[in-house]
Amino acid sequence: MSVAPEQKTKIIKDNARDKNDTGSPEVQVAILTERIRNLTEHFKDHHKDNHSRRGLLAMVNKRRSLLAYLKRKDLERYNALIQKLGLRK
Repeated sequence: MSVAPEQKTKIIKDNARDKNDTGSPEVQVAILTERIRNLTEHFKDHHKDNHSRRGLLAMVNKRRSLLAYLKRKDLERYNALIQKLGLRK
């Protein structure tokens, strides 16, 4: 399940490092997190949808690799992002 354009714009605005930032790891992780949450809700009603489950696993792996990159490059930004998105309890 995709993210609505208005919501995607809001996510980008909330997580961007500057005005024109749309591709930083923070923005990518935030968008992936929203898509993962939407798909998780989808699976509550459609538990046999294995084609979408494969896409979900790909998104989770992509998010994990982006978070690992961010942790390696800048630990402060990583900690701020996981705190903001509510990841890693």
